[in-house]
Amino acid sequence: QVQLVESGGGLVQPGGSLRLSCAASGFTLDYYAIGWFRQAPGKEREGVSCISSSDGSTYYADSVKGRFTISNDNANNTVYLQMNSLKPEDTAVYWCTTADIVVVHTTECLLYGNKYWGQGTQVTVSS
Repeated sequence: QVQLVESGGGLVQPGGSLRLSCAASGFTLDYYAIGWFRQAPGKEREGVSCISSSDGSTYYADSVKGRFTISNDNANNTVYLQMNSLKPEDTAVYWCTTADIVVVHTTECLLYGNKYWGQGTQVTVSS
C-alpha cells in the first residue's frame, strides 16, 4: 500500500528557510517520481517541484526556481524539498504525491493513473 508522509512545515519569517520531507512506503523510490504540490487559501492546487529517481529529471515552477531544491534519498525512501528565501506567497499547504505514471520534464510534471497524496503540511511565511 502506497503511503506518503510529509513533515517539516511550520511558521517562518520572510527570507527564512524550511526543509520538507516526504517519507514513502509501499514502493521504492528507485523506480518512481515524486512531486510536491501546494494550495494556498482561495487558490487552486499547483505543482511546485518534481523529481524522477530513475533519471534525476527535475521540474520547478517558475515561482520557486532558484529558491527551492528537490532531492531524493533512495536509501531512506525519502524526498526533500529545501525551501530558501521564503516569501509570504509561499504560504500554503504542501503535499507530496506520486502516481502510477509521473512524467518529469524541466517544463512540466504530469501525473497519470492512480494518484497518491500525503496528508499535507502547512507552511506559513509571515513576520
